[in-house]
Amino acid sequence: MTDLIPPHWFVIAAGVFGLIIGSFLNVVVWRVPRGESLLPASHCPHCDAPIRSWQNVPVVSWVALGGRCASCRDRISGRYPLVELGTGAAFALVAWWWVSFAGAPGQSGAEVTAWWFALGAYLWFAAAGIALTLIDIDHQRLPDAIVLPGLVVVIVVLSASASLSGDWSRVGSTLGAAVALFVFYLLIALVYPRGIGGGDVKLAPLVGAALGFVGWGAVAVGAFAGFLLGAVYGLALIALRRATRKSGIPFGPFMLLGSWIGIAWGEALAGAYLALFGLG
Repeated sequence: MTDLIPPHWFVIAAGVFGLIIGSFLNVVVWRVPRGESLLPASHCPHCDAPIRSWQNVPVVSWVALGGRCASCRDRISGRYPLVELGTGAAFALVAWWWVSFAGAPGQSGAEVTAWWFALGAYLWFAAAGIALTLIDIDHQRLPDAIVLPGLVVVIVVLSASASLSGDWSRVGSTLGAAVALFVFYLLIALVYPRGIGGGDVKLAPLVGAALGFVGWGAVAVGAFAGFLLGAVYGLALIALRRATRKSGIPFGPFMLLGSWIGIAWGEALAGAYLALFGLG
């Protein structure tokens, strides 16, 4: 990793940072779908009592308070600490993947900056993905307030990272995959509007950029995995008689989960598939 931060401590630090971001994501998931501002201090959703700093320590405060508000003693959902823990685990995994994928940051200032830029973009993508997944499950919406800033940040920062590294083909694949997935999802929405929502179409270029930076194999595997996971989930609901063929399901979570499959294993899986047919 670096002379200053060994890999295991780097991953742990990323996990701790993720716990803090997870606490913020709980606010995002609650307020954004309701059109509330993110700026006011945290407060109890039941009695509106302000949450003091010592009551807002990720996971620890929820356990110390017994899962209840310190003022009204109403129950606080166990999803809050789970989101914090899940975000911490996600950030640790992203840091571990990035060190494994990209190696050490390099020697020159441009290489170091490029390394950190790309890591920051994927951490942003992970955080936005967690918030979007929860909101889509709760409200079957993918809010523009999260998708569009995420799209700008991920495309600009990943493109800047590739440019600083002098890897212009990676700039092309990042931008090209964003455009390709957007067009692909838009065509599906036009041909079969009941199957794909407008939020999914807007999410597609964000997913495409994150996949394209890794490679076109990641794009193919990640896009396919999203559809496969969504199809399996839908068929399972139908088999359990919890849905019909006409029922809508939130597809954003499967797009995002599929993208991480593509990011982590897409290039290897695509290479193995091509080699199987003598094309690798």
